[in-house]
Formats: sequence, C-alpha cells, structure tokens
Amino acid sequence: APAPALPPFGLLLVNPGVAVPTGRIFGALAAPSGEPPSLPPAWDDARAMAADLARLRNDLEAPALRFAPVIGEVLETLRALPGVLLARMSGSGATCFGLFATQEEARAAVPRLAGRGWWVAA
Repeated sequence: APAPALPPFGLLLVNPGVAVPTGRIFGALAAPSGEPPSLPPAWDDARAMAADLARLRNDLEAPALRFAPVIGEVLETLRALPGVLLARMSGSGATCFGLFATQEEARAAVPRLAGRGWWVAA
C-alpha cells in the first residue's frame, strides 16, 4: 500500500554507537504484531502523525533492548526533550528517532545530547 503523505515535521536521529546483531534481534522476536497498521492517506500536521504512530509499536524494540540496553537510555533521553512528539527505535536498532513539530525544534535539541558520544543528526 502507498505510504501516507507526510506533513512538515522535524526529525532527530540518534545512534549510541553500539552494534546490534540484526539476525539475533529477529531470532529473539517473540511474536510480531498481527495486522498491518491502518494509516490515513495523509496527516494534517506533525501532531496528528505522531498521535497515529504512537498507537503502533516496533516489535523489534524489546529484543534489541536485551542486546543493547543503551537503546533504552537513548529513548528515555529523546522522550524527555522539549517539544518531542514521539520517540522510537528505528528498524532493528540501534538508531532511534524523535519527531518534532518543526525542523527548528529538532535542531534545537541537538546540543542537549552533546557529550554522550552518540551520533546525532537533525
């Protein structure tokens, strides 16, 4: 199915610099969620997009956290940032992302992650 049209939004990517064994992550997957998500053809704004995406989950997050607990620290840090609408792990990890209403908000968050040795890009 076609992906929904995206509204303007800000995106912050964070990788803690750890290797996550993709094969082992998939091998440790207990049971994937059932049905594919039902998403609209488009979102009016970033808040609506984040609200819809918040109802979904990444089934690979739990096994990835067992192999690389620092992913949990990244997610906790992202969720505490001012203006973040949603924070999740991307794919099988270890990169995580934060969604913001604007690109400016995402860029403003970058200095808050300095000094941790993580790769960060807005």
